[in-house]
Amino acid sequence: MDADRRDELKRLAAEQAVQLVESGMVVGLGVGSTAIHAIRRIAALLESGALRDVVGVPCAASVEYEARALGIPLTTLDDCVTVDLTIDGADEVDPRVNLIKGGGGALLREKMVAQASRREVIVVDATKLSPALGTIYPLPLEIIPFGAHATARFVAGLGARTTFRRTNNGDYYRTDQGHLILDCAFGPIDDVESLALALERRAGIVEHGLFLGLATDLIVASEEGVRHITVSTGAQHTLCTSHNPAR
Repeated sequence: MDADRRDELKRLAAEQAVQLVESGMVVGLGVGSTAIHAIRRIAALLESGALRDVVGVPCAASVEYEARALGIPLTTLDDCVTVDLTIDGADEVDPRVNLIKGGGGALLREKMVAQASRREVIVVDATKLSPALGTIYPLPLEIIPFGAHATARFVAGLGARTTFRRTNNGDYYRTDQGHLILDCAFGPIDDVESLALALERRAGIVEHGLFLGLATDLIVASEEGVRHITVSTGAQHTLCTSHNPAR
């Protein structure tokens, strides 16, 4: 599949997700090439009057800049009690709709907004679906600069090949909070819950990119169409419905 076609599928899935947005909602604005399509669609609906009184909570400084430029009113987690709906992307999705996120470097803010959301809608194309997290994408960790190499050695001891993320000019990549990103290639992860717990216990690791049990909806675009999967968080099973052929 060429890049233009893949981007078109992302747009279709994102626009399907925006159909869940209602006037008066507080909406989390996610990060990435799929989420940006949702942001642009929300802006267009606000401009046309089809949506009213929607305010966004951006998950990254770059998203805040884009949303302001498009005329979307913004708020913060400090100023709103609950986020009604968040639309975000993911780097990898397993059969239980657990996720790896953080390819855009915003995993900390994305997880904070997800945990504050009544509904977390994840939008992907079918290439992001995986039999086990870690199969196709490394796990990002947001870590503090102090003792960063000691942190990397600890994670390597858990079985990962670790790489510090860098910018195009070779500098260490810095998050909006000034932290580093450590990309950790574990391969297929057998027990994501145990790994998450081990990472959470380690001082110096601010946050990890395992998003477990947070997604309430998954919208997947493929050449066969757009599927909306509603997650039963208690039983960890899914109900699938097909919509809007993508061809």
